[in-house]
Amino acid sequence: MASENSFVSSKLITVSSCNLNQWSLDFSGNLERIFESCKIAKERRSNYRLGPELEICGYGCEDHYFEMDTFEHCWDSLVELIERGATDDDLLCDFGMPVLHKGVRYNCRILCKNRKILLIRPKRSMADGGNYRESRYFTAFPEGFMDEYILPKNIQQITNQRKVPFGVSCLEFEDEIRIGCETCEELWTPQSTHIEMSLLGVDIIGNGSGSHHELRKLNSRLELMIMATKKCGGVYLYANQRGCDGGRLYFDGCAMIVCNGEILAQGDQFSLKDVDVITATIDLNDVSSYRASIPSFGVQAAERVSNEKSLFVSCDNDCFQSNESIKNFYKQNTIISLRKHLVEEECCYGPACWLWDYLRRSGASGYFLPLSGGADSSATATIVAVMCVMVYKNIKSNPSSSNEVAQDLRRICGKPSSWVPSSYQEITHQILHTCFMGTSNSSNATSKRSKKLAEQIGAYHLNIQIDILIRAALKVFNIATGGAFVPKYKNEGGKSCEDLALQNIQARMRMVMSYMFAQLLPWTRSQNGFLLVLGSSNVDEALRGYFTKYDCSSADVNPIGAISKLDLKRMLLWALNEYQWDALDEICHAKPTAELRPISLEEENEHDQTDEQDMGMTYHELGVFGTLRKAARCGPVSMFRKLLLTWNHLYIPTEIAQKVKSFFYYYSVNRHKMTTVTPSYHAENYSPDDNRFDLRPFLYNTKWVSQFAKIDSILKLMTQIQPNRNQNVKTVNQVEDLVDDKDKVE
Repeated sequence: MASENSFVSSKLITVSSCNLNQWSLDFSGNLERIFESCKIAKERRSNYRLGPELEICGYGCEDHYFEMDTFEHCWDSLVELIERGATDDDLLCDFGMPVLHKGVRYNCRILCKNRKILLIRPKRSMADGGNYRESRYFTAFPEGFMDEYILPKNIQQITNQRKVPFGVSCLEFEDEIRIGCETCEELWTPQSTHIEMSLLGVDIIGNGSGSHHELRKLNSRLELMIMATKKCGGVYLYANQRGCDGGRLYFDGCAMIVCNGEILAQGDQFSLKDVDVITATIDLNDVSSYRASIPSFGVQAAERVSNEKSLFVSCDNDCFQSNESIKNFYKQNTIISLRKHLVEEECCYGPACWLWDYLRRSGASGYFLPLSGGADSSATATIVAVMCVMVYKNIKSNPSSSNEVAQDLRRICGKPSSWVPSSYQEITHQILHTCFMGTSNSSNATSKRSKKLAEQIGAYHLNIQIDILIRAALKVFNIATGGAFVPKYKNEGGKSCEDLALQNIQARMRMVMSYMFAQLLPWTRSQNGFLLVLGSSNVDEALRGYFTKYDCSSADVNPIGAISKLDLKRMLLWALNEYQWDALDEICHAKPTAELRPISLEEENEHDQTDEQDMGMTYHELGVFGTLRKAARCGPVSMFRKLLLTWNHLYIPTEIAQKVKSFFYYYSVNRHKMTTVTPSYHAENYSPDDNRFDLRPFLYNTKWVSQFAKIDSILKLMTQIQPNRNQNVKTVNQVEDLVDDKDKVE
């Protein structure tokens, strides 16, 4: 090994980034997790510790940012962190919290070292797309402007400072190390702040983020971080929140340390750990060498020399201690390959972690799920089972009494401190309660599939018949209307309204029974507490409105409410191979059915009422419609034009027009259902979640007169050009007459 003296010319620094499972407004819990991350960083001899965005209060406080209490509690937490020594031992701590400056709210980074605040750096670009409303709560700070912030009295007493620099600036230490900040959205903007900082010689850029999990999103996020340093050189740290902080989002961690386009350390994306710290030791001479090897970098950097002084806040000490850094240099992680999950794994692990956080923080003692034997409810059961597998593996790897996962599990299940589960099925049997709620319209096949899956994953399962409840409800209706009205199904001579009412009463009775069982089942098992009811309606059906309002899709939470049917099927096949639950094989190959109409003797084993027949479109088509409607922001006409190009080998133009019109009719006539949809785990970028991700009206002119007329005019023109490619298309009124119900069932 080379002698220590041979490293005299090296510029070694050890840096740490972290994933923290913060909870909105849980100031005491958040403080402990932050302090733990600082403690771990010190144990690893780190010089710089980066935390997530708004970590002190929790990212998802939303309208609580309007309350002065939130700012006061944040400063109180920062005072306690400094008092307890979080920033001692030359550790530069980069904390995230909101700051009120001259009557304006800012999303800030607070950079502290040795009980001093060196800089308050406000965010420049707000995230306002999709689930984010940052401009509602915060103001973007202007570029190239510096100010001074007068600290609150309680922190003045701790830091012996009255004023500190406030603005978009970087730190410059006496050992010529420069450290800058970028906050979440600033990485994604066209003119990212890291480019300017790199050209001005900033060595290390820390991005404290609050980025949620969305299927296939991680690839884009990681590519941006890698390219940030591959193009400009330098060290880029990324810290992220992890877990459910009180809403529909799951923050998926995946902290990162990148240098010159290479990954040195990467945190887990899905994990039950509350605190996860990654560390790397870097020779900053490698950054200088990398940048000097790029001629264009030198040209553009030279043009910005005049801007240098305005960007930096000078610090009267060194950033690192070389001896400790040299020791760590030999322990550093080598360049690693990027770790990414399959989409099927994302569909399962993300909601599973979200459900664990929701369960342990809600005070509930488990979950209740109406298990029909179909793909959607089975996918929900699978996710809970995988959650139990993750909990079991965590406890098995760390059986100590200090393991927080084990402590939470014992509290949830009402078990003594000595209890250690022998298998994941033992956990599932305690936590997941499933019930097949059959009627005379249910088939034996679905009943058997639900029972088999429940047995394989270890759920506490019931099989009941609810016909007596339905007959009672119909009897009440009959009495109320003078005894003259008895509704019938269509195949028994009834009208559409009768048929629909008979289907919907079955669906809604299941919701009523679900909540009764959720409240009483723990009592029957000599357990305390209550169960949370799980919904199992997927994103495609929700977007079209293919479910009954206030049926068993109405629940406490829905882990699959923003996942497409096709992604759920892929997830089930993945779980089949991963965990050998062969009941999923039968479920995946069964035709989706609501089983709400009478079943014939010939259909006793399999029902002929399929979802795709009821909807008038396949799930694949529904997924395409959903993506175009939400992700591509298409109205009827633009959707029709796009599908003319992509579906020209599948359908003739008139068929495409008919499908588009049918989708938009159902979408608009059922849009009111979205105002009551169960809070769902956000996973797809075409979530129908009303007033959260989807800000659209719920009362539409369902005839879409102008839009459908425009489609007809395009078809007419196409008929003149290609007369053999078209047939007659139904008019606007004929499309409306395709259905005579306003409340399609699941």
